[in-house]
Amino acid sequence: MQTHHRALLSLLIATSLVLVACSEQSSPGSAAGSPASHGRIALTGKPVINVYAAADTSQLSEVVASFPERVYVPDTLAGTADVIDPATYNVIAHFRVGRSPQHITPSWDLQHLYVNNTAGNSITVIDPRTCKPTGTIPIADPYNLYFTTNGAMAIVVSERKRRLDFRDARTWNLIKSVPIPWRGVDHLDFSADGSYLLASTEFSGEVVRVDVVAMAVTGALKVGGLAVDVKLAPDGSVFYVANQMRNGVSVIDPQRMREIAFIATGPGAHGLYVSRDAKQLYVSNRRAGSISVIDFATRRVRATWRIGGSPDMIQLSPDGRQLWVSNRYNSSVSVVDTASGQLLRVIRVGGGPHGLSYFPQPGRFSLGHNGVYR
Repeated sequence: MQTHHRALLSLLIATSLVLVACSEQSSPGSAAGSPASHGRIALTGKPVINVYAAADTSQLSEVVASFPERVYVPDTLAGTADVIDPATYNVIAHFRVGRSPQHITPSWDLQHLYVNNTAGNSITVIDPRTCKPTGTIPIADPYNLYFTTNGAMAIVVSERKRRLDFRDARTWNLIKSVPIPWRGVDHLDFSADGSYLLASTEFSGEVVRVDVVAMAVTGALKVGGLAVDVKLAPDGSVFYVANQMRNGVSVIDPQRMREIAFIATGPGAHGLYVSRDAKQLYVSNRRAGSISVIDFATRRVRATWRIGGSPDMIQLSPDGRQLWVSNRYNSSVSVVDTASGQLLRVIRVGGGPHGLSYFPQPGRFSLGHNGVYR
C-alpha cells in the first residue's frame, strides 16, 4: 500500500506540472480565444493575475454549450431535487435522490452533476443533458464534494466523521482519509496552483490548511464563530472565509495562517460567490435576509441588498446578470439583479433548499461545491 501511495503521489505531481504547462489546450471546457496568460497557474508562490480568468466570460465552451440551462435545487428535508428553467422561472422537474441532500456538485470534467446525500451515504448522478438522475454511487457521509485542480482526485467532505476523504475521481476508490480534529468541516477552496486547500470547520471556528499532494494537515487558525464558505481571491494571495456568528468575512493569509482583515457584512454571513468579472465577492447574510457586495480591490462592502428570506448558497447566471440564491428556511429560491440588487423573482421549491447549482457555466473545469469554476 505504501508503494502504491508513493507511485500515486508522483503521478499527481507530474500531472499537475503538465497541467500548468498546457492547461489551456488540454483542460475540458477551454473556451476558444481564451487568453492563455490570464488564468495560468503559478507554482512559484507569486500572485497570479486572475485564477477565475477562464470563467470571466459569458461564453460557454463547446463541451457544455448544448446542455440546457437549468437550476438544480436539493431539498434536504424531503430527499428530493427540483429543476428550474431559468428562462421561465418555473419548476419543470422533481425527483427523489437520497436522504438529506446538501449540495449539487458539477463534476470536474463538466459532464455530470452529483447530489451529495449526506445521511443517505450516497451520491446521486444527474445527466445534465436530460436533467434526470442516472445512478447512485455509495459514498460515506458526502456533505460536500470537491475536485483537485488537475481532476485526478475527488475530495469528499465528511462533516459528521470529521475528515476529508481523498478518492480516485474516476473509480471513487478511497486513496486516503485525512482526519480533521475539529468539528464541522464543510467548505473549502484551493490555492492558485492547487497544491493545498483551506477548509472551514463550522462548529469549531477553525480554518485548516491541508497539503493536497501529501494529503496532510499543515496548519490551522482559530477564527472563532461559525466559519462557513471559503473562496480564493482572484490574485491567489488570500482566502475569504464567511463567518455566520461573527457576521462578516475573514481575510486569511494562508502562508502565515493569520487573519489580516475582517469585513463586516451582516448577521449570518454564510455563502460566497465571485462575480463574473472577478472584481466583486457576493456574500449571503442568512439571518439578515441580505446580500453584501465586497470590492476585491479595496476589501470594503460597496453595497448591501435587502432581499428577504434566508439566503444561503449562491450561484451566478452565465451572463453574470443574476444571482440565484437558496432560502434555506423559506422553501424558496430568490433571483437578484446584479446591477441593481433588485429582487426579480421568488420561486417556491421544497422545504429545505440548500446548495443549488446553476448549470452549465463558463470555465475550463469545476472544483466542486455547488459550482466553482476556473
